[in-house]
Amino acid sequence: MPPSDLEFYDSVPISDNFLRLSDPAQFTPLPDTWFLGVADIVDSTGEVARGRYKTVNMVGAAVISGMINALGGRVFPYVFGGDGAGFVVPGQDAETARETLASLQNWAESEFAITLRAALVSVVDIRAGGRDLRVARYAPSSGVDYAMFTGGGLAWAEAQMKSGHFIIQQAGPDAQPDLTGLSCRWSNSPARHGQIVSLVIQPTSEASEADFSALAQSVLSAAEGLERAGHPVPSKGPPMRWPPPGVDIDAHVSRAGRNLIVQKIRLTIGNMLIGLLFKTGIRLGQFEPNHYKEMVSRNADFRKFDDGLKMTLDCDPATLEQITRMLEQAQAQGKIRYGLHAQQEAMMTCFVPSATRDDHVHFVDGASGGYTQAAAAMRA
Repeated sequence: MPPSDLEFYDSVPISDNFLRLSDPAQFTPLPDTWFLGVADIVDSTGEVARGRYKTVNMVGAAVISGMINALGGRVFPYVFGGDGAGFVVPGQDAETARETLASLQNWAESEFAITLRAALVSVVDIRAGGRDLRVARYAPSSGVDYAMFTGGGLAWAEAQMKSGHFIIQQAGPDAQPDLTGLSCRWSNSPARHGQIVSLVIQPTSEASEADFSALAQSVLSAAEGLERAGHPVPSKGPPMRWPPPGVDIDAHVSRAGRNLIVQKIRLTIGNMLIGLLFKTGIRLGQFEPNHYKEMVSRNADFRKFDDGLKMTLDCDPATLEQITRMLEQAQAQGKIRYGLHAQQEAMMTCFVPSATRDDHVHFVDGASGGYTQAAAAMRA
C-alpha cells in the first residue's frame, strides 16, 4: 500500500473544540483503498426491554476493543453507537477486520446468546452508492482523541448491512476475539441537574450539509450552557461500589475459555482491591488513583458526530425544552429525524490498555437504554 494511505489517519488534524466540528469543512475524505466495518446487535431494542442494556453496550464496545487488540494498538478511526460500532482501516487490514468481526459474532452468541450482525464495505463502494466518508479527530483531553464521521457513508453502510449486503459470516466455535482491557466495573453516574438525556439526530435527504451544520451548532450552543457542556460523568470520576455492578458481564468478557465461576471470583476479589485504592487514594507504583479517576471523566466519549449527532447529557428541564423546540422545528421542516430518551443515570463501558497511561477510553450511554431507545423513538 502507498505510504500515504498507511499514514493517512496520522495526518488528520486533531481538534479540541467540539463545536467547531459541526462545520463539514473540518472533515477529511478517507482514501478509496480503506474499508469500513460496521456491526450492530439484532433486536437490540428487545434486549434493552429485557433489562440487558449493560450487556448491549458491552457487546457494542467489544467491536472496538477487539479491533484495537487485533491491530496491536495501532491508531485507527472508530465510533461507538451504543448497540454497535463502526471503524475504518486501510486495505491491508481488511482481512484482519473480517476475521475479528467474524470471531466477535461467535463470541456474542456463545457468551450472551446475542446475534451480532456485521459487514465490511470498501470506501469505493460507498462512493459508488452516492455517499461519502469523511473523518475528523476530536480530543477531549491530552490522553485520547475520538473519530467523528460525516458524508452519509456510515449510515449507508449500516442500511446495506441490515438489507443483507456486504455481510460477514460468523466464525466457527473455536474463534475468539482478544478483548483484553474491556470492562464495565464503574457504577452508574446519577443525573445531577435533571435527567440523563440520550439524543440521536440524523439529517434527512432534504437537508444540505449547511442546514445540518447550522442546527448542530444551535443544539451544541444550547448544551454549552449546561455545567461542563452537559458532561454526565462527575469531574472527579464516576462512583465505584462493591461488588461492582458488571462483574457477571466482565467475567464473560475476560474468561477466555476459563471457568466462568472461577473468573467471577477472581474479578470480585480484584475489584475489591482496586476499590480500596480508589477509596484511600493510595498510590501503587505508577498508578495514581485520583489522577486516573479524573482522566476517566475527561476521556469520556459522551458526544459524537457519526453522520448525525449523538449526545448523552446531564440536562436541566429548561435546556431540554430549548433543545427539543429546535429539533421539533427542524423535523417539521423535513430537515432531520431525531429520537430522545431520558433516564436517571449514565453508564460507561471502558477499554483500558494500561491503567498507568492516560490513553484509556470510556464510552458513555444512558443507563436504561440510551442511544438504543433514542434510535427506536426516532424510527417510530
